[in-house]
Amino acid sequence: MATNLEMPKVDKTFPSSTKAEMPKARGDKITGDRYYSKDFAEREWEHMWKRIWHVGGRVAQLQDAGDFVVHNFKHESVMMVKQEDGSIRAFFNVCMHRGNRLVAVEEGGVAGHFTCTYHGWKWGIDGGLDWVQDAEDFPQGNPCGKLHLKELPCDTWGGFIFWSFDQNVKPLMEYLDPVPELLGNRDLESYTRVVWRTLRVNTNWKFASDNFNEAYHIPSVHPQFQPMIDDHYSTTVFEMYPSGHNRMVEKLQPSSRWPDAHVVKPLWAEVLKEWDINPADFEGRAQDGRKALQEARRRLGPGRGLTYFDKLTDDELTDQFHHTCFPNLTLTGTPEGLHVFRTEPDAEDPNWSTFDYWYLVPKVEGAKEVATLYGMRPYQEAEHENGSFDDYQAEIAQGDFLTQDLSLAETQQRGLRSMAFEDAYLAGQETRVRRFHEVINDYLEGRR
Repeated sequence: MATNLEMPKVDKTFPSSTKAEMPKARGDKITGDRYYSKDFAEREWEHMWKRIWHVGGRVAQLQDAGDFVVHNFKHESVMMVKQEDGSIRAFFNVCMHRGNRLVAVEEGGVAGHFTCTYHGWKWGIDGGLDWVQDAEDFPQGNPCGKLHLKELPCDTWGGFIFWSFDQNVKPLMEYLDPVPELLGNRDLESYTRVVWRTLRVNTNWKFASDNFNEAYHIPSVHPQFQPMIDDHYSTTVFEMYPSGHNRMVEKLQPSSRWPDAHVVKPLWAEVLKEWDINPADFEGRAQDGRKALQEARRRLGPGRGLTYFDKLTDDELTDQFHHTCFPNLTLTGTPEGLHVFRTEPDAEDPNWSTFDYWYLVPKVEGAKEVATLYGMRPYQEAEHENGSFDDYQAEIAQGDFLTQDLSLAETQQRGLRSMAFEDAYLAGQETRVRRFHEVINDYLEGRR
């Protein structure tokens, strides 16, 4: 039985990496000021945010040359633009004449030029300056051919567009290692983003990385998952990697935490029946239904249009694979799709952040709709839903885990301001939480 106390094994029945290490931490304190101090937030900006790769959007948003997507991060704005040769380049979204932002929408397309609304300067999609008014009136010479938009490193993986402020940033695949390998059985480039939601939340951006680096909160915060997600540390795989990323693998089966784990509860029965499995056959041994489910999905999946099942291992046909990518991106792979969580700091106030939830799905042959947290959605790129958590409402039969998590994030943010809180007192299964903060410290103190 794999536990958080064992070295991860490379002979698992799911993609693994030889770089996996047992979660361990130095013991750096997790103090409350990390979540509300403007000074600490400024240090994060100067020493970490300026040096990492950021997710800016999806390649699918850029169909034609001149199409662009904008990513606003703190006080900066970056636009990713598709080129004539099909490549994607990233530029600061600012005119080099007098500093006006070039575009004020989050995505769109131009026919060859970005035209500044202030003085009409025209910038090519390659960043070059092609036309200015009264070019002969510049004593230093015509700026066309001399000035260029400030370009940033840009690359893609898995259908995601990444960019960085750092001109000397390490190559993207090296930065992400080994996450692309761990998700290698999923053709993420072809996945469709059917949910695209952004919420402004009264909490520091680090809450999500803290939260997704452990499953210890699930019994209290998400009790609805007890019949079908095994959150107990004795059956969960915890891994960390030298790159700063982490992974947690949870089995799809009744939770081993409870003495009635052998009982088939209604939610688990529904999952089994959906795949023509008789729940009564597993009464008294409910967890054995996981293997039966794998066999059924392997046998029946292709006939239901789920041909991509052929590329997944047996465990990937049932279990949840949570990849917490340093610092602010979580990719959770399930048999049905990929849940993407991204948190980003507020431009001015560390007590606030934005929380993004994307749901990406593979194509199911013959299907025009797909099940999501928010009901059935069409198999097409989703429109952006943007708002405040205060106004967020969702009617989800099994309970909305986003509402549950974000509500706790806001109460925790208030509690972290107390002088009583001096450090987190963590269980072994929460080691990756402290390790996440230690990687932040490594950036801030020059060790990375």
